[in-house]
Amino acid sequence: MNNCIPIIKLNDGNCIPQLGIGMYVMYEKDKCIASIREALRLGIRHIDTAVFYKNEKFVGEAIKNCGVNREEIFITTKIWLDQYGEKKTAKAIEECLKNLDVDYIDLVLLHQQVNDYIGAWKVLEKYKDAGKIKSIGLSNFDESGINEILNIAKYKPVVNQIEAHPYNHNSKIAEVMKKNDIKFEAWYPLGHGDKKLLKEQIFEELSKKYNKTPAQIILRWHIQKEHIIFPKASNLNHIRENVDIFDFEISQEDMDKIDSLNKEKSYLFVPVPLYRFIMKFIKHIRLH
Repeated sequence: MNNCIPIIKLNDGNCIPQLGIGMYVMYEKDKCIASIREALRLGIRHIDTAVFYKNEKFVGEAIKNCGVNREEIFITTKIWLDQYGEKKTAKAIEECLKNLDVDYIDLVLLHQQVNDYIGAWKVLEKYKDAGKIKSIGLSNFDESGINEILNIAKYKPVVNQIEAHPYNHNSKIAEVMKKNDIKFEAWYPLGHGDKKLLKEQIFEELSKKYNKTPAQIILRWHIQKEHIIFPKASNLNHIRENVDIFDFEISQEDMDKIDSLNKEKSYLFVPVPLYRFIMKFIKHIRLH
């Protein structure tokens, strides 16, 4: 069991493990459950899912009788954009609780910056007050959206989950988050598995220097940047590799070399404003 995973304190006083496991596109029940059970066996205590991923029930089943107390497991889920609004968001949260088969959820995020996210935020705050949600935050919000939430918020968002990897530091929004004590959660931490990124010369060199794989070097870079990460892995060997990053430290000189790869390059195939425009028109689509 790995007891070295750092714990990060959020602005509401709650704490989150810095390394977790992501459930994005984990559609197969057996693989999903097996991945979570192996992650828990290795000491990971942070699971990131979402309504849109359609696997909350699998997460709930995986943590039942797993040998780890519920209180030790940090569960994040996200409300989908067609569930925003007072009545819709309340119903969505109740469905999440039911699907996960838990009495409370550690962190609930608004998945996208579209539709009535102000109304949805106010519902999250009510559920936080009721103790059914411990912490609340955002996902894929830009500066304007964050400021809108801050202007009406009873509770500040504890995190904003955005794309980040050595090719894209998302520097501008990162500064906004830092200024407001909103923690940085990184999705696509390995650059969407981009082989070009993993085969960059700097990672080949550092892999030899630190006796770690390029993926481990990148994940360790995130840890030292104080990003919260939850790489998705259905391959059990990859899960073991992902957690084996706490027995070394990248020097500042080498961190600077990795930083130099930044291109602010997104793996979204359309610009963010256009992406959000498209999302408004597919809000009723569900993954099968």
